[in-house]
Amino acid sequence: MKDKIPELEILFELADLFKVFGDSTRLRIMYTLFDGENSVGEIAETLNMEQSTISHQLRVLRTNKLVKIRRDGKQIYYSLDDDHVKKIIEMGLDHVLE
Repeated sequence: MKDKIPELEILFELADLFKVFGDSTRLRIMYTLFDGENSVGEIAETLNMEQSTISHQLRVLRTNKLVKIRRDGKQIYYSLDDDHVKKIIEMGLDHVLE
C-alpha cells in the first residue's frame, strides 16, 4: 500500500488544488462555464456580482489551470480548462448529495 501513496510534493499540489475548489464564488464561476465560454461581464451579470470580483477569482482559477482564455480582439473569453474540471465538481456534488 505504501508504494501507492504519491510523493509528498504531489500531495501538496493536490491539497492546493482542493483549496481552490473550497471557495463558493469560484465554484459558481466554474458552473457558469459548464456550457461554454463567457466573458467577465457575462459571468458577472449571470452571478449578479462585480466584474472586479469575478476577474480576481478568474485569475486564481487560471493560475491553477482550471480555466483557460481565448482572445477575440480586446475581448477575453473564459472556459473550463478541460473536462476533468467539470468531472471533479460533479463528483463532489454527487458526494454531498448522498
